[in-house]
Amino acid sequence: MNVTKTEPEPPVYNYYDYSDWYSNNLEPTKPPKEVILPCDPTADDKLFHICIALISLAVMLILAILNRKRGLCQGFTRGSASVLSPINFLDQTQNKGLPMAVFGLVFSKLSVLVLAPDPLPFSKDTPMEIKEYMKIISIFYYPILYYPLLVCGTLQKKAGYALGSLLSLAHFGVMVWQKFDCPKTPELYKYYVLLASLPQLACLAYLCVQFPLLFVRGPNNEEDLDSSYYKDYVKSILNNKKPSNASCPTEEKTKLSERISDQIKSYIYTPDKVFQFPLKLAVSAFVSFLAIYQVALLLVILVIPTLHIVRAGIDENIAFLLLGFNIVLSEDRMEVVQIVTHYTWCLEVCYLCAMTLACLVSLIMLMRSMILHRSNLKGLYKGDIYKVYNCQKTIRPSKPGIVCWMGFTGYQAAVMCLGMVLQTIVFFICFIFLVFLIIIPILHGQNLIIFKIAAKAWPVWVTLVLVSAFQHVTAKFAFIKKDAGTIYLNNRGSLFLLTYLLFLINIAVGLIVAIWRMVISALYNIIHLSRMDISLLNRKAESFDPGYRYYAHYLKVEVCQSHPVMKAFCGLLLDSAISGSAAQRMHDAEEGIQLVHQQKRQNKVTNTRRIRARWQLLYTLVNNSSLLCSRKHFQLQSSDSILNGTLNSSTIEEIEKDGNKPAETAATAEN
Repeated sequence: MNVTKTEPEPPVYNYYDYSDWYSNNLEPTKPPKEVILPCDPTADDKLFHICIALISLAVMLILAILNRKRGLCQGFTRGSASVLSPINFLDQTQNKGLPMAVFGLVFSKLSVLVLAPDPLPFSKDTPMEIKEYMKIISIFYYPILYYPLLVCGTLQKKAGYALGSLLSLAHFGVMVWQKFDCPKTPELYKYYVLLASLPQLACLAYLCVQFPLLFVRGPNNEEDLDSSYYKDYVKSILNNKKPSNASCPTEEKTKLSERISDQIKSYIYTPDKVFQFPLKLAVSAFVSFLAIYQVALLLVILVIPTLHIVRAGIDENIAFLLLGFNIVLSEDRMEVVQIVTHYTWCLEVCYLCAMTLACLVSLIMLMRSMILHRSNLKGLYKGDIYKVYNCQKTIRPSKPGIVCWMGFTGYQAAVMCLGMVLQTIVFFICFIFLVFLIIIPILHGQNLIIFKIAAKAWPVWVTLVLVSAFQHVTAKFAFIKKDAGTIYLNNRGSLFLLTYLLFLINIAVGLIVAIWRMVISALYNIIHLSRMDISLLNRKAESFDPGYRYYAHYLKVEVCQSHPVMKAFCGLLLDSAISGSAAQRMHDAEEGIQLVHQQKRQNKVTNTRRIRARWQLLYTLVNNSSLLCSRKHFQLQSSDSILNGTLNSSTIEEIEKDGNKPAETAATAEN
């Protein structure tokens, strides 16, 4: 019997089974160095906001009761301080520290809310569907939450200062407690929330110190018009005498070192003794400074930790990745790792340098803006309309002006944030170009791409340089001649010949000039983007620049409502009204005649003097050129009737003919 042996079937190999490979070759993954878990402070945020909201409401009611003599809504309707209108933004003499601190507190809170997982403290784990709606609600909630601090500081009452001290201490103490309990958070970077809340802590600390000081000093009952600032400003204008040698610059002034020093000083703000900034400009400057800090912090947090993670994860596999793009840095893979790590470090240095430069540029532009704000305000106070506007304007409030005045501080903060982000991006690109295409190739003697391109085109560059130098030399020594103080053209035939021969080469020079013009214009606009006090467009097209238009409208409202000379005059009128006999003095000033304090005698001599005085007043007003733009005849003239800011002779004759009619009517009425 034949027994056949059945051969065992070979095992079926499973190509998808990697258990053996994993068990023998797998290296255990390294856990992250530090895992930041969500932290709940012992001082619960929800409970604190409920309590502080109730306390704030009680404080508002107490202040309203204490202020009941002037009425709850009196300040809202008449402009004085009350619970519903705690601060006068048009008062230049008030304490600006408290409003600046409250505005900075609100802005810093908004900066943290942009990336917060829970915009409102009353709800945790906010769903994504309603998160944006919660952010909109929080934009209105936090200004209301910090509103009592503003009321306590501006009502000029000791009770308000005491309540403000308690409120500010409560906010400051709980915030310090929470940051001490949970200094690290999982959002973006472990210390981002702590660093972003430093401006809030600084503003609250200032309020905690300022409220007790105001309580000790007592309320300042001096009103806006009672301040001596406006009278001192008028005295400084009247006593301001220009030096006799102002129009004759000395030789020392023309030195290069002196000009450089003057240029540097023009970017450094120095306080003026007889000039105080409006409150909104002071608040805008402080909020812009906080915006620079918040944007710089956010730019660092978003990029630098990521670059650290990338640099720490570079290994030998990076050589194979680069080989896939046909990039061979070295045959040794460890050397490739070192090269890539070094380049990543250079990238980080470029980014930090760009961000630092953007911060410095923003701060310099902020100081320059403060200087120009002061110059523009002084110019408008003196009636120099063309210092801000490119045409004649009437300084009075308008609907667009009121809207721009209300939102100027917010506009300035937003423009500053966007400008700094764009500056950082542009400077980062410039530093990368400088480091990776110029500095590193020169140090290592490799990848000299820029220099190779320039070397191939050296005949073109040499030709352009020689032609440009030749034109400048010939213009100075051959075509311009100075004789007895008179400069005139010389060798005109040669000049016309060179103009024709150099036509084509000047096209190439013009191309270089056009590229350079584009680069300079782009850099200039990006650097000055954060400034609203200058227009990024041409003088005639500045009305199309929304930022500058908002600034111009803001100045229009600010100047017409808080002119120092106007307030000084109103203060003098109030003082004279209080001292008595104000009506008689105003009547004497209007007539221009010193009347005796006797019974008026209506005789012919008195009437003749009155008529003569009124005719002299009429003649003075007609010949006053500063009032030309306010006349009805001038407002009806077309642009062709005006030449270089003055009327044409034919237009003046027409106005004089039309002006004779009301003069004749006035003479008839007097007779």
